[in-house]
Amino acid sequence: MSNSRLLIALASIAALGACSQSARSADSTATTVTTTAHAIVNDSTGKQLATATFTQDSTGSVHVEVHAQGLTPGEHGVHFHAVGTCTAPTFASAGGHFNPDSTKHHGLNNPAGPHAGDLPNMLVDSTGKADYTAVTSTVSLTPGAKSLLDTDGSALVIHATADDNMSDPAGNAGGRIGCGVIQSGPASA
Repeated sequence: MSNSRLLIALASIAALGACSQSARSADSTATTVTTTAHAIVNDSTGKQLATATFTQDSTGSVHVEVHAQGLTPGEHGVHFHAVGTCTAPTFASAGGHFNPDSTKHHGLNNPAGPHAGDLPNMLVDSTGKADYTAVTSTVSLTPGAKSLLDTDGSALVIHATADDNMSDPAGNAGGRIGCGVIQSGPASA
């Protein structure tokens, strides 16, 4: 092969490598796009108890952030419920825990669980406030069987007491004291 042909071949390989690197960069940028949702959690009288934001990262995990006030101090169960309806006073309209894989049982510590909607307990301080975070890979904000934003929606529910993380169907977490419909996109300012 002549030197000029060798140089042309090397230049072509370098150009292809640059195109491939550019495509990889575009792909990695696409995977960092996040999906967001939010909920306003109200009590049975319509008083706001909490704001919640949900962000799905590039790995598919959903980050949950709740800022609450006006709650009794101590631990409270927090769950995703199957229906995006919050009718007071009992919030029974939100249905059971979000559980698209109906073979799962309630509880983060249950060997036959957990429900996709099971989350760790929220600790409320002595002033009635809580800043709560959790990360879960059992739900999503994008289309599919695990989506909280399916056709009938879903809700975030705060319970009166701590979840025991074992007992079916709801961990003995007491009544539903707060409920918020999960809505796509960031909260309005």
